[in-house]
Amino acid sequence: MKELIKTIQKAVLEISKELKNPDTSYSSSENATGDKQLKLDVKADLLITEILSKCPDIKALISEEKDEALILNENAKFIIAYDPLDGSSLLDVNFSVGSIFAIYENEAKAKNLKAAAYSIYGPRLEFVLCAEKVELFRLDKEAKFSLVKELKMSEKGKINASGGTQKEWSKTHADFIKALFDEGYRLRYSGAMVSDVHQILCKGGGLFSYPATKSSPNGKLRAFFEVFPLAFVIEKAGGLSTNGFNESLLELEFSEIHATTPCFFGSKYEIEKLKQAYKVLNG
Repeated sequence: MKELIKTIQKAVLEISKELKNPDTSYSSSENATGDKQLKLDVKADLLITEILSKCPDIKALISEEKDEALILNENAKFIIAYDPLDGSSLLDVNFSVGSIFAIYENEAKAKNLKAAAYSIYGPRLEFVLCAEKVELFRLDKEAKFSLVKELKMSEKGKINASGGTQKEWSKTHADFIKALFDEGYRLRYSGAMVSDVHQILCKGGGLFSYPATKSSPNGKLRAFFEVFPLAFVIEKAGGLSTNGFNESLLELEFSEIHATTPCFFGSKYEIEKLKQAYKVLNG
């Protein structure tokens, strides 16, 4: 696993170099779920594929930018599912973006997650690794990732990162979000999931939500590349996750590698409050 993590960190470093002078124009292609691809989306995916393909411990790669799984070594045991550049549509306004990695053993299922990691390409290059605990690393002056601290969620936060077009929210979700703001929560939403979740982790608590909407009744965010790894991180940090109806996003099972789901990550207070608000839908 150590060599695998080092390989992922190498890919992160290479992507960070590309972001120094990025081409933020769009390519002529779309990914498997119909999103128009930036040229840098494609380049980041190719970089990760090239670097991770050299790691003998990886059985297959599953990417948001690939239609199907790429089999590398049938005899290896780890499957890496990744979003090469989460939030890439924000590159033209110079917001922080990141890469997300899920490490599955033998088969891509939430229950087989052994570790998760993500990078934040911002004023500093940061790398969060989670196996049994959540650790924040930062690139130092010697171009090495140095441990900064362990990240833990408090029982209750103050940040509310609410995704999706508001006019397409259900009344239940809209009322719930309003109730949080009425309690004094602050809106902190950039549009890059990994950056918004990172802020909640670093600030110690809060809520990230991307509900079902009228145009995306099954949610918009991808389970294997985005939702499962970040739910894994949040829960290991002491927080909770749900799709609004279950006890954990990590209970979900999908056969389609590009499956999507509504998702909520947060401190225990916010998630329990959400479950109470959504009970009317459960009934």
